This record gives sequence, C-alpha cells and structure tokens, in this order.
Amino acid sequence: MSNRLEKVQLIATAAFGLEAVVARELSSLGYTDLETLNGRVAFSSDLSGICRANLWLRSADRVVLKVGEFEARSFDELFEKTRVLNWADWIPEDGRFPVEGRSVRSTLHSVPDCQAIVKKAIVESMKRRYRRSWFDETGPVYAVEVALLKDVATLTIDTSGAGLHKRGYREVAGGAPLKETLAAALVLLSGWRPGRFLLDPMCGSGTIPIEAALIGLNRAPGLRRAFAAESWRTLPRNLWIEARSEARDLERRDGRLEVYGSDADPGIVGLARENAGLAGLGSVIRFTNARVEDLKVAAEYGCVICNPPYGERLGELREAESLYRSMGRVFSSIPTWSLYILSPHPRFERIFGRLADKKRKLYNGRIECHYYQFFGPRPPRTASGSAGPSE
Repeated sequence: MSNRLEKVQLIATAAFGLEAVVARELSSLGYTDLETLNGRVAFSSDLSGICRANLWLRSADRVVLKVGEFEARSFDELFEKTRVLNWADWIPEDGRFPVEGRSVRSTLHSVPDCQAIVKKAIVESMKRRYRRSWFDETGPVYAVEVALLKDVATLTIDTSGAGLHKRGYREVAGGAPLKETLAAALVLLSGWRPGRFLLDPMCGSGTIPIEAALIGLNRAPGLRRAFAAESWRTLPRNLWIEARSEARDLERRDGRLEVYGSDADPGIVGLARENAGLAGLGSVIRFTNARVEDLKVAAEYGCVICNPPYGERLGELREAESLYRSMGRVFSSIPTWSLYILSPHPRFERIFGRLADKKRKLYNGRIECHYYQFFGPRPPRTASGSAGPSE
C-alpha cells in the first residue's frame, strides 16, 4: 500500500443533521465523489485524503477507511465475506485490531457474536499473507468496526483515534459543554465570514468563538493533535508531513477578526480565555464578563451565535425561559444583526417573541434541538463597524 495515488474509500461520520455540512466541507477540500447517507458521507480519495480529511474537517465526528461492504444474513456469510478481504494491506503483522460493532434492523442482531466472528475472519485472512498462526498485537492500533444496517455489513478501520471534536485546546470545560464539531457547524451554517462581527453572549467555555476564529483564520482544526493513522506503517509518513505543511501554508495570518464572547459568570469567562490561549487564539478573541440583559453593541451589523441554557429541570427551565424573554427584548434592539440560536425548547419562538426565518433540526448529543435562524439585512459593501460589544 505504498502507492500514494491508489484510490481508497473513506467515510466521514457525522451527527444526524450535519451530513450536508460535512459534504460541503469535503467538496471545498476538492472531493467530488460524495455519497451522503444518514450519519455519514462516503467519498473516494488517494491516500493523502486520510490525512487532509482528518486535519481539515470541522463538523465531522471521525474519518474511517472502508475495507468492505456486503450483504450478510448468516454468521457463515459474515465470516466468509470478511475473510476474503485484504486486511493485511493495512494491518501489519504486529498490528492491534480490536473489533467494535453495531446492528440496526438486521438478522444478525447479536453484536458480540458479530464482533467475534469478524475478529476470527480477519485473523484467518492475515494468516494467508503472513504465514503464521498467532498475532501478538503489540503494534499500532487499527480499530475495526462491523456496522450492520438492514443486513448490509460495512467493515471499516478508524483513522482518527480520538473523535475529531478533540481539537487539543479544551483541557477543562464548563457545565454541559457544546461539542467543538457542533459549534463549528453552527458557525458554518450561519454563513458568517471574516470582516463581520460575531458575538456569543453566553459563551461558556468559549467553544463557539474559538471555532469561529479557527474558521476565520482558515486554520485546520486538527493541526494541534495526533491521529491514529499517523502511527500506521502502511501509510507513508511523508503524506502527513505534506498535509500539515499545506495546512500551515493556507492559514490566514493577515487581518483582524472581530470575534467576541461574553458570559455572566466571571469564572467561566476566565476558562474561555484559558481555552482560547491553548488554541493559540488568546490575542484574537475578546471575552467580557456581562449579562445578556446588559449587552450593548456598537457595530451596526453582525452575527449572534449562541447555545443558551436548556433548563432541563423544572426550576432551571423557568430560569431558561426568563432568559429567552430577555434575549428577545435585547436582540430586538439590534435589528440589523443576524441571530442564530440553538435550543431544544418546543416553544422557543413564542417565548423569544419572534418567528425564525429558518430553522433546522440538530442534535446536541442525544438532545433534539432546533437551530433558529433570524436574518438581518445584508450589510452594505462599504459598511464596517468600529467597535464590538461594549464592556
């Protein structure tokens, strides 16, 4: 597997509702052979795609290599069709290959049995190549997954390792943190671009402003972390070196970003500043300690993107609803700003006091939410604010 031009089949997995966002990201990276399905976007690439997709994808969960896909309605069928695949093209003699599994609406519903059968079949496949009967599994990890959906088995190897939301900058998070991948998707869906003000007035540990700044600087979100496939001896090391070099060359280093975060909790604002510093953005994002009710902005045009508290318990729910009413009053004073708000509350628009121009169903973990989008007027080409949120 040393020919870098050899085509491989890859899958970028995603939270439900974000598949189209991931597909647009892949398209912007130059990949055109895309197939968008529930929870994933499949695409083909040469070997460099493993490196580039891991480094650049902002809203995907992980990148996996598809080894095979076939119908399997019996354990014998699953074993035989797994055994004939060329696993040794990827897994070396000392490779560790744990097998995870899942099954949805399939005849083979016992996941532990499917995992055991796939493991045994891979061993039998590798015996043919390596001419040995036992594998110590002391080397790099090649995590295999067997996913069964309606009797179709998809066999993959994970190239990412830790999920792609693990950017490497958030060592400590506040309560109920927003995943970095979802935060990035919220920014991408807003259409915000550098040159326009962006504010998260309930920024918590700073995830939305940090992801916005990474987007604004065109900085690959995976630059500060390692990936499972970096240790693979079957993937040429120079591909990672070239992909990281390309990412550094494409980073935008000129110009100032107008990205702001504020929060009513001074402790959480300190945490947001710390996280921004870990992301190398300490001088890029400005954080202030302020309540939503006291918010004042000096810029005529901008975007608010936020994930306000959900209030999952009764007392907290009343507090959250009171906050939504305050948000409605405060944001009505900036009619030229566009507002993007994630909330699971079924009556959010009524409490907020305004119907969204557009809304989109998204999931924050297992919580079903809607992303409410309120569009302000398009700024004139010559318009630019001179100041962000007031202290």
